[in-house]
Amino acid sequence: MEKLARTPTATGPESWFTGQVLMDAIRGPRGESRVAMNHVHFAPGARTHWHWHPVGQTLYGTDGVGLVVTRSGEVLTLEPGRTVWIPPREEHWHGALATSLMSHIAAQEADEEDETVIWLEPVSEEDFARANAAVET
Repeated sequence: MEKLARTPTATGPESWFTGQVLMDAIRGPRGESRVAMNHVHFAPGARTHWHWHPVGQTLYGTDGVGLVVTRSGEVLTLEPGRTVWIPPREEHWHGALATSLMSHIAAQEADEEDETVIWLEPVSEEDFARANAAVET
């Protein structure tokens, strides 16, 4: 057993996120375990860029209300206590509603090349507005 060192809260980089995002690293892949976990905090309107995970991703909502959106247009809400599974290679984004903060724990595995995520382009304002409108009805 090992108690892991705490890491300082980091600002989410602009190459991965739109808006104000703070990240608390829980753990990264180490030894034989390929799991990486982060507690990610999104200000209202903040979101990831489009991305995908080679081995999939699990999101667990901890605060507020957010969105998880696939390239095909499927929109799910993420609230405290709710878990969303995104299969390997499915392009998606997630973040806070325009009017609510959101935090989640993100867990994903590294693949054989130690990749956990492949980042793509930012989510357009139109796509963000469309996803928000889908959960308002």
